[in-house]
Amino acid sequence: MTTVPPGTKAEPCARIERGQGCGVERCGLCEARAVSICNAIEEDQLSELARATTVVELAPGEVFRNEGASPEYLFNIISGSVKLFKLLADGRRAVIGFLTVGDFIGFGRPDAVPCSAEALTNVRLCRFERGKFRVLLETYPKLERRLLAVASDEVAAGQEHMTLLGRLTADERVARFLLARAEASQRLGGSSKDLELPMTRSDIADYLGLTIETVSRVFTRLRRKELIDYKTARSVTLQDRPGLLAISEGG
Repeated sequence: MTTVPPGTKAEPCARIERGQGCGVERCGLCEARAVSICNAIEEDQLSELARATTVVELAPGEVFRNEGASPEYLFNIISGSVKLFKLLADGRRAVIGFLTVGDFIGFGRPDAVPCSAEALTNVRLCRFERGKFRVLLETYPKLERRLLAVASDEVAAGQEHMTLLGRLTADERVARFLLARAEASQRLGGSSKDLELPMTRSDIADYLGLTIETVSRVFTRLRRKELIDYKTARSVTLQDRPGLLAISEGG
């Protein structure tokens, strides 16, 4: 795990888009709507959704949600990628997830934010005030049901991550990570073979509970076996998905 220098402080998000035309038009044309909780809102209800949101823009490295802070806002990712992490008492950092277009940020305790969130790339978010979002849930039962389904998926993902950290070898962890990224890319209409990884090797190591040296060795090993290829650390091609799947399952 990476150690965060003492005194490191998250900066609040500072740039907010305003006046981008009619809110209904913005929501209706949103590229993330089809894969987000907002797809539970009908076309004729978009005005209520638009009035409850503010669009926020972030640069890479900006932290917009701080562990332990009061959870005033919830977020839906319109574009870009986000990293979720926790800081341990000794200053080490544990990365607990990577989110992308359509993912929702806001689950957890109502009194304190459970983990910090940082933009990995340029990111656009729909920001909801907690009170306004609660009204939306009460007004539109479909939205509440969609949110419960997303929460269930998040619990399953958390259980998978616990298994990954507790029982798998380094090769199995990296193989599962790459296959999961391929599934996420495919879900958004992208390639399941040629992957863009917005996170660093250090981020991957912190997420998988490994050292950065171990992650680098595993990537090299998979490349030598012609299971993957890469020209840069941020661009990976899956050349043999069945082979990666076999490794991920302990083969």
